[in-house]
Formats: sequence, structure tokens, C-alpha cells
Amino acid sequence: MPDLSRNLVHLRWLLKLVEFRAAGELSWGSAVLATLYQEMCGATRPSKAKIRGCLSLLQSWAQFRFLFLRPQVDHPYTFPLITRWNHLASYARLPASLEDIRLLLDQQSEAQFQWTPYEDPAIRVVIPNEYFQNPNAWHVKVALVNYATVEMHQSDRVLRQFGFRQPIPVAPEVLDDHHKIDIRQLHTDWPRFWSHYIQIW
Repeated sequence: MPDLSRNLVHLRWLLKLVEFRAAGELSWGSAVLATLYQEMCGATRPSKAKIRGCLSLLQSWAQFRFLFLRPQVDHPYTFPLITRWNHLASYARLPASLEDIRLLLDQQSEAQFQWTPYEDPAIRVVIPNEYFQNPNAWHVKVALVNYATVEMHQSDRVLRQFGFRQPIPVAPEVLDDHHKIDIRQLHTDWPRFWSHYIQIW
């Protein structure tokens, strides 16, 4: 997970790779999502100029759902699905300026949003069967804990994405105070610090 420079990674992540067998037992996806969620929250501030985290994941999510912003790619689907956008793509007919993209987003109807893109048989066939063993795990509402970061994975607010009927969602948890906690709080026992959220998980 790069920092704001987009080309540096904090040493704490490299230390997790010293023992590869142990690294495979870690929930890397939770760490990536927790960081991305917190950064997206911070990106709503007008003064924010940069964002860190796995933006290619966010971009892939959007390109599978916002068909009107998707570049033309002639490459077949592969797994992981994010690799589809690593190939030559045509951006012809797509707006280039941020203002035009915002206008295009504002003009779209709900019907033009693809809620369940992975139902496409051409996509499902490349996803390993192990990911379909327990699909209930896809939409569980849990806390994502990553060092000084805690974010809620509030899948109950996007149930249509999982093929369910979406009721009016309850208000999201407000974690503004948690966003002020800094990783530079040295010698912090993070599992103990976030024990409440880890228990929920």
C-alpha cells in the first residue's frame, strides 16, 4: 500500500513479508480495504489534494459498474479481475476533464449502474471455485482493523451489489474521532487498542 508519494511503502508492510508462510495467513484484503475506506473518507475534504491506498482496486470496482466510463478493452477476462485493465485500452469517447466526468456521473440514472457485474458467465468462469464456497462472507458487516486504522465494511448499505433487495439502510457509524489516531503513536499495542472492534469481528 503506497503512501502519498505513490512510489514508497512503509517498512511495517515489508516486515510482514519476512516469513512468507506467516504472510499468507494475514488478511491482506482487510488491510487494503481499511486503508482505502479511510482515504476515501478523507478525500471528501476540499483541501485534500492526494489520496493513498490501492486506487487500482477502486478504479477496477468503478470500471465494472460504471459502463459509461469504462475504456474499451479487447483482452479476455482473467483472474484477478483487476488485471483486465492492465492491457491496452481505448479511451476514445470518454471525457478527459474532471468537470466533464462529474457532469456525466450526475446525468446517469440508477438503471445505468451495473450492480452485479460478476454475474456475467464470462467473468464467473475465470473466478476460482474457492471464492464461491461461502458467498455469505461477501456481505458480512465487520470492522476492518489495520494498525491505527479502523473502518466499518458496511456491506448492508450496498446489498444490491450482492443480488439482494436493499432496504433503507441505517445511518453509518461515525468514526471521525478514530480518523485522528496516528500510526506514529509508537509502542501502541494495536490489537489491545482496538479490542472492541476485533471482538465484533
